[in-house]
This record gives sequence, structure tokens and C-alpha cells, in this order.
Amino acid sequence: MSSAAALPDITTTPTADQHILHNGKEYTTIKEGLAYILIPAEASKIPQTAPRGENQPQSVFYNPIQQFNRDLTVLAIKSYGEDVIARKQVALEKDRDKVSNKRREKKRKREEASGDAPRKAGKIDVSNNASETITQSATDADAMVEDSDGCRQNESAEVLELNPKVPAVDVPDSGDTEQGNHGEEKTPKPAPKARTPTFTILDALSATGLRALRYVNEIPFTSSVTANDLLPAATKTIKLNVQHNKLDEKIKAVTGNAMTHMYDLIGDNCKDDKGRNMPSRKYDVIDLDPYGTAAPFLDAAVQSVRDDGGLLCVTCTDAGVWASNGYPEKAYSLYGGVPIKGMHSHEGGLRLILHAIATSAARYGLAIEPLLSLSIDFYARVFVKIHKSPAEVKFLAGKTMVVYSCDTGCGAWTTQMLAKNKLAQNKSGKGFFWKHVFEQAPLTSEKCVHCGMKTHMAGPMYAGPLHSPAFIKKILDGLPSVSKDTYQTTERIEGMLSMALEEILPLEENPDSPISTTRTNRYDPAAVDHYPFLFIPSVLAKVVHCITPHENALRGALRHLGYRVTRSHTKAGSIKTDAPWEVIWEVMREWVRQKAPVKEGAIRQGTAGWNIMGLNKTEGSKNANQKSTSEGKETINGGDDQKGKLAIVFDEELGKEKDAKKLVRFQLNPRENWGPMNRAKGHA
Repeated sequence: MSSAAALPDITTTPTADQHILHNGKEYTTIKEGLAYILIPAEASKIPQTAPRGENQPQSVFYNPIQQFNRDLTVLAIKSYGEDVIARKQVALEKDRDKVSNKRREKKRKREEASGDAPRKAGKIDVSNNASETITQSATDADAMVEDSDGCRQNESAEVLELNPKVPAVDVPDSGDTEQGNHGEEKTPKPAPKARTPTFTILDALSATGLRALRYVNEIPFTSSVTANDLLPAATKTIKLNVQHNKLDEKIKAVTGNAMTHMYDLIGDNCKDDKGRNMPSRKYDVIDLDPYGTAAPFLDAAVQSVRDDGGLLCVTCTDAGVWASNGYPEKAYSLYGGVPIKGMHSHEGGLRLILHAIATSAARYGLAIEPLLSLSIDFYARVFVKIHKSPAEVKFLAGKTMVVYSCDTGCGAWTTQMLAKNKLAQNKSGKGFFWKHVFEQAPLTSEKCVHCGMKTHMAGPMYAGPLHSPAFIKKILDGLPSVSKDTYQTTERIEGMLSMALEEILPLEENPDSPISTTRTNRYDPAAVDHYPFLFIPSVLAKVVHCITPHENALRGALRHLGYRVTRSHTKAGSIKTDAPWEVIWEVMREWVRQKAPVKEGAIRQGTAGWNIMGLNKTEGSKNANQKSTSEGKETINGGDDQKGKLAIVFDEELGKEKDAKKLVRFQLNPRENWGPMNRAKGHA
């Protein structure tokens, strides 16, 4: 390497793996996406595995393992933002039309009041007084127009359409020179700039500013990004990276508490010092990616994002809290519910996080619309829209559930709603309306109805849909056109989003709902996922001590019975179905009878498997399990009494998942002891 004095400074054009000298300190440039960040050359030399597998030095503020998170977030915000920009553009055009109409109306009234005769074809009087009147009229008409968020803002810079019915006027336009009192030529007027829709993002916990840099570089319609961090040292790094990427005009680095920054926007009354309405300062997108839980930031975030469909991107890296049974008290204090134990713990964790967001929003008359909810590696990542809708908030209790989980026995679960959304007919007999009433309780006994073991309660948690199919499809449709060099994790993004799309079982929406028919690409607010969790065949086989059925065979048996079957993105080898647990266990008993007899004595008395296989019943009963001899050994076939009730066929061909292409559905651990790394150290 050349001497430090010969190194380029921060003003040089950034490239990957270059060395920069700034204020006597040497930095190395790392490229991710279209952004470049600088890390000290003496940073940790501990090798970390990047998304493509190569090892590279890194510091605590750059974790290449989470490039998947950042790539996915950029693509998700871009897909979301395209719709927002289109909607804002329509609103601006309406504003322009409104201002044009006001100008025409004012001009007409002014002419009527002055008693002017109808103008002759040709020119109008452009004397000093008339010119001043026209100019003042235009200023008044341009002064204020309503913005799409309900506030009003100055529109004087708009290019407004003149009334086509008014004859041409010899008044110089914005591109001509301005005439003085005696016809002398003045300084040319600058051409007015047409307003364009804004799109603002808050990177609330920015660290190096990498996300902010990528948002500006890779989302073309981003107008500004605020990169906030509590540590002055981090903000200094953000400014350094912004300067190196030459994005000072679009990225603002802020030092402070993220909650303080967001709460400051809540009191915005949309008025200036003269009492005129001003545009809202709330963000179109807020990205929360803390070290650990995002729970402390949720109350401020739901209030400081736009309430007409603003987007929250939330990461929680404390999977040991929301997807474990070790800290139920901690999970409750953070997310307002206790986690579920067992094979479906990560699905339950996602619903706990959504419950925390939904209840935080509901206090302020805000409803949530989950677009994408993923359990990834060691963290959860959810994308949620926020809508101002007190009427929709009323549905929340009826789509909040507790779960009775047989975590010590067979693994079955039963859901219990806290309230009920019920359709009632109007007094006129025409049409229906929603009533919000109490739910009956309890819907199950304290012991599992399948194996007799005790159950534990989990929740409350969100019971609505986790994803928006339309949103996922839009991201997937755009993947073929993105650069694989810029987005190095596209294969995994495609695989995980395809899994998320496949796991959506069609939800039953009431056709009589007065709301569902008026919605576009949105679920009815009363929609509930009655089959929210997965099961894993190997776990069920372990309960009854039999050979694990092949996934295709088990899926084929359920599909043959008419049930829908898919997989879950949270666990490899998992099955999601709308078949009730009674059917699932009957299929397992039939598997034992047909394919995998259990050795005598393999199932201990009093266990969950003992009860499920019917061994707790008397020998003289018709329900007693029959025994047969296979290869000289006694075996348990289990459940001949159930024979004939269900026509169970283990059709492996029917159970195959026919993929059009090979997808990276589940990621292997990229290296030993990988994860979120150590917490950054520093002083506020």
C-alpha cells in the first residue's frame, strides 16, 4: 500500500475497497447496494461471512449478514412508494385544477363587480394598474392549496393553467422580461418550478447511515431522508459517509433520541407563524431497526408516520424473548402478551409483535394493515401500513386472540378470541352492519382434548392476516428487473417471499360485509386467520413413537380429504393446513396402522402418545387398540375403530409441491456463532 500521504481524501469519487485519508485517519470503503460507507482501517479483523460467502473485515456498525434485511427493505419501500407517489400525483393534479377554477371564478367576479364590458378579441389593458391587479389576483389565487395529507401549503410556485376562454393577453409570461413604468427592460423572471410529490423517510436508528444512503441512491423518488442516532460519534460517521457519497442535499443527519425526534412531529398543528395551514412534517416511511426490541419506539412511530397509509418497517432482534419460553414476563412487558412454546413459536412471535404495533396505534384511532411479516434468521421483520380509521380500530378486539397450547403433550393448539365481530341486519331488512360484542368463553377445556395433557395460555396476540398477497406479488414481479450485483440476496428474497405468498391460506370473508366489497387489495377489517400456526410431521411422529411420514405423503393425505395444505417460511419441513387437529391426529393414527406400526412398549403409559393412540381405553371396549404380530414382534396398529370414518390415502404424488423453479427457501447458517454481533458501545 502506498503511504498515507498519497491516499485520496473524502472528496474523491467513492469505489469499493478504496482507502481514504480524512483528518489524518485512514478508512476503508465498503460498498453495499449503490452506497459506500467508510470504516476505520484498523477495524476488527475478525472474519465475517458476507451474503455470497466471502470473508471480509468489518466493524460492529456493519454486519454483512443483514444485507438481506436491507435489500428486502429497499425493494419493499420502492414497491410501496410507487403507489404513494401515484396517489400524491393525482392529489396534486386535483389541487391544480382547484386553484385554476378559483382563479377563473375570482376573475369573473372581479369583472362583474367592475362593470367591465365583455372583452374584445385581441388584447386587454396592460396599464400599470391593470397589470398590478392581475399580478395581485394571481398571488391571491396561488397562495394556498390543500395538500393530500389534509394540511394546506403555498402553491405560488405552481404553473397554473389559464382559462382557455379568455383571449390572449400581452402580459409577459414567466419566461419573458418584465417591463417597467416607462417600458425599460428589467431582470428576466425565473421560470416557476412545478411541484412534484415528496417522499420522506426516517432512518430512526441509523448507526453508519447505510440504510439512508441506500434509500436515496436506490429509490429514485425519495425526496429526503433523516438519519438519526443517539450517539454523537455515530452521527459524525453518518455525516462522513453522506459527504463521501455526495448526498448532502438529500440526507440530514440528526443527533438525538429517536423517540424525542418522532414525538416532536406529533404536536405539529400544520400552521405557520401567520396562522396559515402548512404541510404535515410526518414521514411517509419510518424504519426502526434497533439492537434488540423495537417496542419502546412503537408509540412514537405510529403517531409520526403519515396516517393515510404511511409505512412502518420494524425489526426486533430479541427472538429469545418473543419466540421462546424462557422470558414470558419480559415478552409481556415489551409486547403486551406472553409467547407460545413449541414448533410454532416464531409464528406466535410475529403475532406478538403485530399485537404490540396494533394496540399502540389503536389508542390514537389508527388501524394497521400488515403487508409482510417475516421471521428471518435471528430477528423478525414486519412491514405495516398505518391508517387513520377509528371505525376500523373497533375490529381489533375481535381479531385479537389467546392460544391454549398443548406444549407439554401433543403440540395441538386452540384459539380463543377476546371479542367477536358480528354481522347484524339493518332494521330495514336491507343490508348488514358490523356489531362488536363479547366472545363466549372458554371454547375449550383446561386439558388438551386430544391427549389429555395440561395446556398453557399464550397471547394475547394478533389474529388477522400476516401478509398482503398483492404487496408480495408486486415485489416478486419486480425482482427479474433488479441488478443482481446491487441486490446480492435476490435469490433468498425470491425464495422467502414465495414461501410467504404460498403460506397464505384463503381467509373467509363474509359476502354480506358492507366493507369488503368496497376495498381494493385489502382484507376486510374483520378478517381472522383461524389456522394461524404450523405443525411439523417429525414432532407428531415423536409423540406416538413412529417413523416420520414423508411430507408428500402427509400433504397428500390431507389434500385427498379436501383440505388446503402449504408450508411456512418460519420452519423447514413444516406444514400449514386448515384441517382441524382431530383430522391431523386421525391421519397420524392411520399412518401408524397402514405404514409404521409401533413396537409394543414403545409408548409409555400416561403419555400424550398413549392417549392419542387410544391405549388408555379398556381391552373390552370397542375402542381398544388391536395388536398384531409383524416379523415375530408385537406391534400397535392403533385405531381400527376409526377405520372407515375417513378415507385416508397417502398420495405422495398429490402431496408434491410442484415448483416452477428451484428456490432458496431456507437459508443455511453462513458461519459458526453468527448473529447480530455485540452491541455498539458509546456515550450519548
